[in-house]
Amino acid sequence: MVRILIVDDVQIMRIGLASLLSLEPDLHVCGAAASGEQGLTVARQTRPDVVLMDIRMPGLDGVEATRRIVRELPRTRVVVLTGEPSQESRLAALEAGAADYVVKDAVPATVLEAVRRAWDGRATDGPD
Repeated sequence: MVRILIVDDVQIMRIGLASLLSLEPDLHVCGAAASGEQGLTVARQTRPDVVLMDIRMPGLDGVEATRRIVRELPRTRVVVLTGEPSQESRLAALEAGAADYVVKDAVPATVLEAVRRAWDGRATDGPD
């Protein structure tokens, strides 16, 4: 079972992602956080397999939170989610150690595949 932490400052996104993930028998939400700081704390406590990380949050943003999680918890993979995709944010996320980068308006199957691909070690090709 893949244990997942959801980090997003928008409550409806956390609830929606948790609902989507709960429908999958091989996925389990082990925690949720509303900020990068809180996400780092919860990740340290729960040691998730995969973190779904919003990129833009007040305070500690998703890029820096990803960098810290990857450094402190090398077995944890991070999939960055964004509502405002750009090549610059994609590169920043991947350079911080994210396994993948997904836009929030992607179809649910894309998010599920990104989680499974990250967990299986099939990360995106990385920065171009």
